[in-house]
Formats: sequence, C-alpha cells, structure tokens
Amino acid sequence: MELALVMGIVGVLTAVATPFFLSYYQASRLRVGAEEVAAFLNQGRQLGIRQNAGVCVHITSTALQYRLGSSCAGAAWVGPGTDTNGNVKVPQGVTLTTTTDPIFSYLGAANPGATITVTNTQTGQALSVTVAASGRVSIGP
Repeated sequence: MELALVMGIVGVLTAVATPFFLSYYQASRLRVGAEEVAAFLNQGRQLGIRQNAGVCVHITSTALQYRLGSSCAGAAWVGPGTDTNGNVKVPQGVTLTTTTDPIFSYLGAANPGATITVTNTQTGQALSVTVAASGRVSIGP
C-alpha cells in the first residue's frame, strides 16, 4: 500500500517536471551555443592582436573560420580548436546566420561590426551575438 502510494507520487512528480526540464534543456542548449560563438569571436579578435594583422571571422551556418588579412579572401587559419580545413564547428542543434563577416584589426576593433543570430534548430528560439565596432562581443535577445 505504502509502496504504491510512493510510486504514484513519484509518477505524478515526473509527469509534471518533465516538460519544465525539456524547456530548460532547450533554452540551455541555445545559450551555450551563443556563448561558444561569442568565445570564438573573441578568440578571432585576440588572434588579430597577437598576429598584429587583420583577421576576418568567416561565418557559415554550422562553422566559423579565421582568415588572416584585411578581407575574407585570405587563407583559413589552422591551429588549436580548428579542424584541418580551419573550421571551428558550432554545437550540434544550433545554426548561425550573420549580417556580415566581422573583420578585426590588429588593435582589436571590428570593421564592419556584425550581428550573428544563433538559432535552436528544434524550437526556433534565437539569441543574437553582436560585435560592436569597438570589437566588444555581447549576447542579447
């Protein structure tokens, strides 16, 4: 009798908690994707400062590339965090769209600035990662 009561309570709690957990999980996946994109952009900025040269962060729907030079026509940079083609993959379950590819100067400023939209492929929710002309990278709704 008591075991059945405990099992019933556990079942009800599980049924109530599951939708909240799934919603939290999807929102967390999106937030993590946006934070990783912001980190990759900051890494590109630091690469430009360290190399004392311009660095373009070329953005596709599933990956980013660092390209040395003052335009995105340069060769892809291959190093820590990239595959053999110079791609930095974004987390599974998110896609990227951008207004333009930001190009960081040797001083860390971005010309042009950009807004990258990170979208959860399952829910359609999105967050924006913004690169200001000063080079500052921020995450917002």
